[in-house]
Amino acid sequence: MSSNSNSELEPIRHTAEHILTLAMIRLFGTEKVIMAMGPATDDGFYFDFDHPDSFTISETEFPQIETEMRKIIQADLPLTQKILSVTEAQALFKTNPYKQAWLKDIEARGEPVSVYWLGDEFVDLCSGPHAPSTGAVKAFKLLSVAGAYWHGDEKNKMLTRLYGTAFSSQPELDQYLHQLEEAKKRDHRKLGKTLDLFTFSDLVGGGLPLYTPRGALIRRLVNDYVETVQAKLDFHQVWTPQLTKAELFKVSGHYDKYKDVMFRVHSNYSDEEFYLKPMNCPQHTQIYASRPRSYRDLPLRLTDFAMLYRDEKPGELSGLARVRSFSQDDCHIFCREDQVDAEIDQMLTMTKQIMQTFGFAYRYRLSVRDPKHPENYIGDPKQWDLVEKWAEKIMQRNKIDYFVGVGEAAFYAPKMDLMATDALGRDWQLSTVQIDYFMPERFNLKYTGSDGQDQRPVMLHRAIIGSPERFLMVLIEHFAGAFPLWLSPVQVVVLPIGEKHQTYAQSAVKTLKAADLRAELWDQAESLAKRIRHGEIQKIPYLLIVGDKEVEANTLALRVRGVGDRGVINLDQFVTQTKTLIDSRSLALDTI
Repeated sequence: MSSNSNSELEPIRHTAEHILTLAMIRLFGTEKVIMAMGPATDDGFYFDFDHPDSFTISETEFPQIETEMRKIIQADLPLTQKILSVTEAQALFKTNPYKQAWLKDIEARGEPVSVYWLGDEFVDLCSGPHAPSTGAVKAFKLLSVAGAYWHGDEKNKMLTRLYGTAFSSQPELDQYLHQLEEAKKRDHRKLGKTLDLFTFSDLVGGGLPLYTPRGALIRRLVNDYVETVQAKLDFHQVWTPQLTKAELFKVSGHYDKYKDVMFRVHSNYSDEEFYLKPMNCPQHTQIYASRPRSYRDLPLRLTDFAMLYRDEKPGELSGLARVRSFSQDDCHIFCREDQVDAEIDQMLTMTKQIMQTFGFAYRYRLSVRDPKHPENYIGDPKQWDLVEKWAEKIMQRNKIDYFVGVGEAAFYAPKMDLMATDALGRDWQLSTVQIDYFMPERFNLKYTGSDGQDQRPVMLHRAIIGSPERFLMVLIEHFAGAFPLWLSPVQVVVLPIGEKHQTYAQSAVKTLKAADLRAELWDQAESLAKRIRHGEIQKIPYLLIVGDKEVEANTLALRVRGVGDRGVINLDQFVTQTKTLIDSRSLALDTI
């Protein structure tokens, strides 16, 4: 969202975070604001504060806080790092329980304690990086205030989190703030309610979306499109249960790595340990293992849209962006090692086709291990080296623009993650491709090779849109709710001007529906202008208006979303042209 990379902005944003904290202490004192924690982020920075119940922080204080921050910036105070022992740091922060908690974690990891002094007035635990001095922060803005649990755990105390952002120039900040305003207009939570696509209920539970007929239709259309594309390429859809014994996940390795985000299920009649499944791959291994396989049977391509569940923390739930109930356009391919390249090439081609349909630009992230934390991964490091290099060669061979994401690999395999860019320039991870040797090994999967000997298959993991829930969020915000014609829940509305035009309008709607167009008749006792305005708010692609002239000439007056009046059109001509746009999944409306 700016011309600077995050690596270039990180020192500035880390510095701005310390400037914010010092400003808060200067203004309100350590009795009213107690430092907790706060990092630089991809979009700016934040800091969490504790405070007495009698004291509150709101956006009304932002001008006062920003004024004090500017004074600190103008003073051009130096930032100096010091490395301390845990004992020295504990003494330095002896009155702060949050810093003491951090220091216990640092001590347990056996890491050195890094602190940064801002001038000689303020010090905080931080590993950096920072700008040399506060004067390097050329443009900043406090954005919002929210509640946040300490460590994101609802069992802990609720703190007050201040969000802000910082850039190396004012024009970059202005551009970012403009995009934030655009993002607010496109917020999928707001548009989801306005367009009647989905809802949440406290009685159902947080993070469990309920789709209305319109939202369910879009979700189904997206899934059906993906299924249509992959079915032509000999992919076979399966259906697996949402409930699974714990033993399955113990074998796969997910139990040890994901147990804390898995929903445990209790049986009334058995002491067996069950979980709602958070992913499909372990169950797909059991379909593969259900019968003997020969090298002639491979590749076996299994797809699955079954529901998945993850026990996300309440404080991290956010509309459709982070939910507890979701599905994936999941695919697992069991193949021979010599088939891997061709299978992945086909996956990448299929993904390219689908991204083009939705109008997304994209690049890939090669998600690899974090060498500093080998304990986060299973399997032979030499196998990891092989697969990471293999994935890189595949992307180079396919001439794919990519960057490396250290520490973003799955615990069992590196990933080729597609990062789609939306209309506001924001990146979203959607597709993923993974080459997995470890899952087949853990489940002892086999096939009979051409030499009659048992061989181990390779397991490829693939998703294109990822989670339809999250993808719907991305689509809503990318299109600002103005979906392409083929995805629009209501494609055309017929508006009779008066009561005497209703018979003709009803006939037109009947014809449109017979042609499988999603059409509605809006003949409410409201003015035409008000109904047209409602159609614009609902992002209806086409409005067909019927008055005296249209009835007499057997035509309709056409209004196109985002364009306005386009004159009169014959109904049969309208049907033919709209069907062409739908069949081609065109992104354009103004071609009629």
